[in-house]
Amino acid sequence: MLAQLGVVPDDVRPPDIDETPRKAESPRVYCERIVVAKLAAVTAEAEDVVLCADTTVAVGRRILGKPQDAQEAAAFLRLLSGRRHRVFTAIGVRRAGQSWRRTSATSVKIKRLSDAEIEGYLATQDWHGKAGAYAIQGPAGAFVTWIEGSYTGVMGLPVHETANLLQAAGLEIWQ
Repeated sequence: MLAQLGVVPDDVRPPDIDETPRKAESPRVYCERIVVAKLAAVTAEAEDVVLCADTTVAVGRRILGKPQDAQEAAAFLRLLSGRRHRVFTAIGVRRAGQSWRRTSATSVKIKRLSDAEIEGYLATQDWHGKAGAYAIQGPAGAFVTWIEGSYTGVMGLPVHETANLLQAAGLEIWQ
C-alpha cells in the first residue's frame, strides 16, 4: 500500500510489544494504545520517519484479534456472519521528536455464511495472522456485502490518512 504513495521503506522493524487488551478496554482505545506503544518501541535516528499501524476488528466492544487456531477462526466467522462490525486502524508517524496519529474507522457487513463457506474459507489458510480471521483483499472479500469507510483501512493501512501523516512529517510522497 505504501507503493501507492511512491514510498519504499528503507527498513522494516517489527516492534516487540505486548498486544494484550486491557480489561474493559474499548476496541478503538486498544488500537490507538498499541500504535503509541509501537511508535515508542521502534529505535530509529531522530530524522528517520517511523510509521506504525495496528488494525482491530470489533463486534460491539468485543475485540477479535488474530485467531490462535482454525476453531477460533471459525468462531470469529460465525460471530461476524450476517452482521455489521467495525474495523479500526490506528496509524502513527514519528520524526525528530514529534509524532502524528490518526484512526480510521470502517463499518463492514459480512453476508450470512453457511458452514460450507466457513469450512471452505478456513481451508484456504488465509485467516492466519488476520485480525477477525479475515482479509478483505483475499478470498473473504467475497463475503463482504457492504462497507462504509476506508477499504485500505480494513486492509490494514488507510492510504489517505497515511499519506497525510507522512506529509506532516515532511516526507514527500510520489517523488
